[in-house]
Amino acid sequence: MSAGERRAQLRAILAGDVCVHPASVHDAMAGRIAADLGFELGMLAGSTASLAVLGAPDLIVLTLTEFAEQARRITRAGAPPLLCDADHGYGNALNVMRTVQELETAGVAGFSLEDTELPRPFGDGATRLISLAEGLGKIKAGLAAREDASLVIMARTGAVGITGMTDALERARAYDACGADVLFFTGITERAQLEALSAATTLPIMLGGLSPALADKVYLASQRVRIALQGHQPIAASMAAVHATLKQLRDGVAPGQLTGVPPADFMKRITREADYAQWTQDYLGSKP
Repeated sequence: MSAGERRAQLRAILAGDVCVHPASVHDAMAGRIAADLGFELGMLAGSTASLAVLGAPDLIVLTLTEFAEQARRITRAGAPPLLCDADHGYGNALNVMRTVQELETAGVAGFSLEDTELPRPFGDGATRLISLAEGLGKIKAGLAAREDASLVIMARTGAVGITGMTDALERARAYDACGADVLFFTGITERAQLEALSAATTLPIMLGGLSPALADKVYLASQRVRIALQGHQPIAASMAAVHATLKQLRDGVAPGQLTGVPPADFMKRITREADYAQWTQDYLGSKP
C-alpha cells in the first residue's frame, strides 16, 4: 500500500464502530509477520524503538532521526498501517513540526504527541505534565506542519493517573476542540474514568494498556474506543528466543539439534523469497 492508502485504512478504522488491537512491531520482520497474520494496524512505541535501535530502556535517549528511520524501515517492508508513539515530539512546538515532517515522509499512518514532561528533568523523579497551553501549542504546531491532511495526529495525555480526573477532563476537552484527530489516554484503569472522558468529548479514542476491567472490545467500542494497545510483548519474546538459542550454542548444542528454530519455509515466507526469485528471473535473466 502507498502511504495514502495506509492512512485511509487507519481513518476507516477510526470512523468505524469496532475496537482493534494493533500489533506491536519493532522492526521490518515484525511488521511483515503482523501483515501476514492479518493485523489491521501496527504500533511502533518509543520504548520498543529504543530497545531495537539502542538496546536501551525507555528514557528518551533515542533521537528523532533514529526513530523516524526505524519507522521508515517498518513501513517500507510492507507492515500494516503504522501508528507511532512520538513521545513529546522531541522538544518544543518547533521540534514537533520537524517530527511531523520526518514521520510523514517515513510513511506512517498516524502518531501521538503527549503532554508528559520529557525527558525527565532534574529533581525528585516524579512524572509531570507540561501545561495545557504548551500541550495545545504542540498539537496545533503538528497540525500546521503536516502536508498530507490524511496523516492522523493523536493528542495523548496521562493526566488520569498523574494529575487526576478533573485535569484529565479539562485537557481532553481542549485537545478535542483544537483539531486533533484522536484522543489517546493512558493511565485509565476503571470504566467510570473512560465513560466520563468519552461523555465529555467527541473524537475517536485510543487507549494505552488495558486493565482487567477494560479488557472487553465490545464495551470499549461502545465508548468510542477504536484502538486499544495490549502491551509490547513481542520484542521481549523475540529477545528471549535469541537468548535461548545463543545459550544452547554456547553450551555446546550442535546447530542441527537446536530447539525453537523455525523451519526454513517460515523464513522464506517472511523474507518474501518467492518475490525476489521472480524478480531475479524477470530482471536479471536467470534463476537465482
